[in-house]
Amino acid sequence: MGFKCGIVGLPNVGKSTLFNALTQTAQAAAENYPFCTIEPNTGQVPVPDSRMQVLADIAHSKELIPTQLEFVDIAGLVRGAASGEGLGNKFLAHIREVDAIIQVIRCFEDDDITHVDGKVDPLSDAETIETELMLADLESLEKRTENLVKKIRGGDKEAIQQSDLIDRALAVLKDGKPARMVELAPEEIRPFKMLQLLTAKPILYVCNVDEDSAATGNELSKRVEEKAAAEGAGTVVISAAIEAEVAQLDDEERTEFLADLGLSETGLGRIIKAGYDLLDLITYFTVGPKECRAWTVTAGTKAPQAAGVIHTDFEKGFIRAETISYDAYATHKGEAGAKEAGQMRLEGKEYVVQDGDVLHFRFAN
Repeated sequence: MGFKCGIVGLPNVGKSTLFNALTQTAQAAAENYPFCTIEPNTGQVPVPDSRMQVLADIAHSKELIPTQLEFVDIAGLVRGAASGEGLGNKFLAHIREVDAIIQVIRCFEDDDITHVDGKVDPLSDAETIETELMLADLESLEKRTENLVKKIRGGDKEAIQQSDLIDRALAVLKDGKPARMVELAPEEIRPFKMLQLLTAKPILYVCNVDEDSAATGNELSKRVEEKAAAEGAGTVVISAAIEAEVAQLDDEERTEFLADLGLSETGLGRIIKAGYDLLDLITYFTVGPKECRAWTVTAGTKAPQAAGVIHTDFEKGFIRAETISYDAYATHKGEAGAKEAGQMRLEGKEYVVQDGDVLHFRFAN
């Protein structure tokens, strides 16, 4: 199961520098001019999880395979993108394909790096991007409304529900708010997602600050944090320049370098964790002598669907899941100890997988 986070922002805010640091590659050309990233670069990034080493040591696993997030570096938007300005239509199509949006916002002053609007104003930058996404959503919904008219006249229940959701989304968008602000009943969440609205996607604001502000943030990043808090969105403060340096260091040098800056972990680690939370993801594990492996599912996933992440046959023929919590596995030193202590449970099709579960699936061929 793949989860994609799209990295967006105005030109020259440090998107590609950040992407390179996140993926520890030089795939994206980080140059001081707009549109250096035309096709979206993608990179798989392992999700750090200290529990894996504990499990692997107990089971004497030969290999550790962490779960991963995919980051997509999408070229910089400009004002008018929704109308095709710059490379707008292409950018918007790429954003539509991701599960969540990481919006990189410039929160540093540097006369050597031009700003597309001629001044550094993080709230204005965020507004420019959100406005373009809202305009694209408005256009998309208005086209859908036209196509639903005949179906509604024919009494199509699905079309009637879709029309109601569209009307509510249009009302919110015309009020200058993103579609994620539409209030939904639980049964409306799935059909609402099918509208594929850009502004309905969860968002994380990443404040790219100067090196001296990496540990504490600055006045510019604090303004973004206030905006995010009001929206219920997340924020992470990083210095893309520092992350680019960190990406070149080995583990020992990295720890020392970060400590000198007053940082306990990399921006990469913080962004990955925030992205995981943003998408409401949890991790379960499969553990054995061959490998200790982490698997990603959304919170609320039932055991058969979790099994299907490994292989579709596991879901189709699901019988039960032998389940041990991470704490029980660690405390009782493995499967045998947990079983002896009565900490292994047999769970059926209605079991909701919990974060940290160590699972062994039984299925019929």
